[in-house]
This record gives sequence, structure tokens and C-alpha cells, in this order.
Amino acid sequence: MLLARAPSPPPPLALAASYSTNPERALRIRITSSSRAAVATASAAAKPAASSRFEQKRKQVASVANPLVKHCVKLRLSAAYRRSCLRLLLVGLAPILEMCRFELDAIDYLLLLDGVEVPEELREFSGDIVFVSAAVMKKVSGMQSVDSTEAIAVMYMPRHFRDLGSHEDGVALDGLFNYPKRILVLDGIQDPGNLGTLIRSACAFKWDGVFLLPACCDPFNEKALRAARGASLQLPIVSGTWHDLHELTAKYNMKMMAGHPESSGDASKGIHSLSKELADALLNEPLCLVLGSEGNGLSSETLQACELVNIPMEDVTKLLLIKLTMMASCSFTGSLINGA
Repeated sequence: MLLARAPSPPPPLALAASYSTNPERALRIRITSSSRAAVATASAAAKPAASSRFEQKRKQVASVANPLVKHCVKLRLSAAYRRSCLRLLLVGLAPILEMCRFELDAIDYLLLLDGVEVPEELREFSGDIVFVSAAVMKKVSGMQSVDSTEAIAVMYMPRHFRDLGSHEDGVALDGLFNYPKRILVLDGIQDPGNLGTLIRSACAFKWDGVFLLPACCDPFNEKALRAARGASLQLPIVSGTWHDLHELTAKYNMKMMAGHPESSGDASKGIHSLSKELADALLNEPLCLVLGSEGNGLSSETLQACELVNIPMEDVTKLLLIKLTMMASCSFTGSLINGA
């Protein structure tokens, strides 16, 4: 469903029995053999803290040398490890609660700071809860202080994420899109905050998905996840090459356009100016919009494959002048009313 299909290993923290009746859930928790050993060791190291039916799911970890801690730190730091384990780390109670509005069962297990009560929104969580010391919370979160970090969730990789580099067949995208109208394509975006914000914007505008070309940072980087505010867990995200993108656009007969600075001289063909007429003409046409990297802009492949479009600077200047004039007028009127 996500990466290579293989039999499911026991899930972390001895949860195999919880998922044995759900084949689809079991399929989502496949991990490689090296990652399987790390998770199994982490499971054995997390010790039960009580004996009641609810408390049996509560574990205690106090040492930063615990294998579970090492596993979580590696999830935070390594994109390759995240994809091999099909897990990601979500740091902070606010983003966890934001995600819970969409899919509570996406959580594998939950780390809470010692002394913190289980939040009301997470009372229905049926997985393992691990209470950790302040030292462990700092180590896993990468934060210097735990004042604003009371919870960390280890989550399953979203079902609608595809890493096409992990597929050798041609059906990796089957079922992911249903005749998409708008896909945002990101070309070499390096800043995780920018990547997360763009994913959140695509979700807010109800686009159908995001396609990440090579050299983009990982969408499940902790900063990208924080900036996306849950959008990464809702929107289909595909990581692939230009060849994969061409196959996608050909399959759905999508037009390809790329944002390009008006002042840039590296375009060898004409550039369309964004206008109401252009927007109206594209209204019912399936479209991929490509945005380039912060420093280098669009790649040569994008420049060759796409029609280019820009927002004329004079229009931006006019809008700014109108806004400043309105602000000045309101300020002046307010002064007259107040007798200043």
C-alpha cells in the first residue's frame, strides 16, 4: 500500500495482538529487517508501570540510553529511516491534537512527560502510552526545554504518501488520485518550513495533491510537519522524478505551468502574465503548477517542460499603494473624529 509489500512484523511495544484482526492496519506497519530489530528492542525496553486493564498500556522510560529513545531520535533525524520504518515523529501536543481531528488511529504509540495527564482528546487512544523523564523528552524532541513539549507521537506513515523510488511497478499511483484537477509540484524546495507551508496552502485551497521532485526536503521532517499543521496527513503527497511526473500528467491529460519571476532572464520562451482572462481560461482544465526552489528557482527540466507564468510587479505595486492609501485615509479620518 505504501512501499514494497511484505508480511507484517510485530508492531512496536508488543501491540501485535491489537492489530491481528485488521489486515489493512497490519499492512501499514511493515518495516525493514534492520528497523524491525530496533523496534523489537525498544519494545522489550519499555516496562509496564501498572496492572489494571487501562494501566497495562502505560510504560515507563527514564534513561536516554533506552533503545526506544534511540529509535525515536533516529525517526526524527533520518528521512531514510522514517521511510524504512514507515513511521514518523510528531513533536508537541498542539500538532498531535490537530492531527487527531482527522485520524486518531494513525498514532502508533504516545510519549508523555512524567506527571502529565492524558489529554481529553486522546482518551479514546487504544495504543501504548509511554511516560518519559524530562531528559528523555529533551533527547527525543531535540528541544532544550520541555516547557512546551509535553507529548510526542510516533505515527504510521500516511496511507496516501507514495515514494515512487521504492516502486518498480507502474501502478504505484493507482487509487491515489481520482482524475485530479489541481496538483502542486515542488521543484527543489529545501526549507522544511516553506515546504510545510506550501502543503498547508494546497490543502486549504482544496487541491488534489502535492508532487515532490528530487532535491525537495522530506515532508515529514519535524519542521515541515509543524508548518503543515496536519495537512501532510490529509493530502496525497508523492515523491518522484520528472519521468514519474510526465506519466502522471499524461495519464490525466494535465497542463503544466510554472511560476517564474518576471525579471528573470533565464527563460528561453515567452512568459504569460497572470490575469483574470488567463485564470478563467484555466478554470476547467486539469493543471499542475510547479514552484521552484528558494535560491535556484526553477530547474532546467521545469523550464523546458512547462508554460511559464508570472505576477506582474506593477499589479502588486498597485495593490500595495491602494492598501497604503486606504490605511492612511482611515488613520486621517480617525484623527479628525477624535479631534487630534
